[in-house]
Amino acid sequence: MRISEIKEHLNGLEAVNFQLQNGSFVPEHFHVTEVGIVTKHFIDCGGTVRNEKAANFQLWDANDFKHRLKPGKLLKIIALSEKILGMEDLEIEVEYQSESIGKYDLGFDGKNFLLLSKKTDCLAKENCGLPDKKKVRLSDVGSCCAPSDTCCQ
Repeated sequence: MRISEIKEHLNGLEAVNFQLQNGSFVPEHFHVTEVGIVTKHFIDCGGTVRNEKAANFQLWDANDFKHRLKPGKLLKIIALSEKILGMEDLEIEVEYQSESIGKYDLGFDGKNFLLLSKKTDCLAKENCGLPDKKKVRLSDVGSCCAPSDTCCQ
C-alpha cells in the first residue's frame, strides 16, 4: 500500500485498527511512534547494485490504555512527514514488536489495515542457477487422464 492509498482509506474510517495475519489485532491503545523514510542501498548476490526506498510506520504497544489514535490524527502525522521529510508516495512498511521487531507490508480489507508478512527472495535467480517459477493455469495443462483411467487413482 502506498501513502496515497492509506490517506484515502483513513478519510473513510472512524477507527484505526491493525490486524495481524493470525487474526489478532494490535491493541487499540497503540501509538505510531515513527513515520519516516527508509532507504536501502545494497548489492544482490548477482552483483547488481540496488536502491530501495519505503515509508516506514512504527507501531508501539504502550501502557497508555486511555490512548486511541483517530484517523484524523494519523493523517496529520502523515502530512507532517510529507512536509518536513519531503516524503513521496512510497510503499509503506510497518514495524511492530512481537517476539522481535517484525516488518510487514500493509493491506486493507475495507475496515482494518492488515499487517502482511514480508518474505525474503533471491533477486538474481538467473545468476544463482535457480529456475524462475512460472505460473501456469490448470486449464492450460489439460487432463492427465480420462475418468476411466487408473493413473490418477
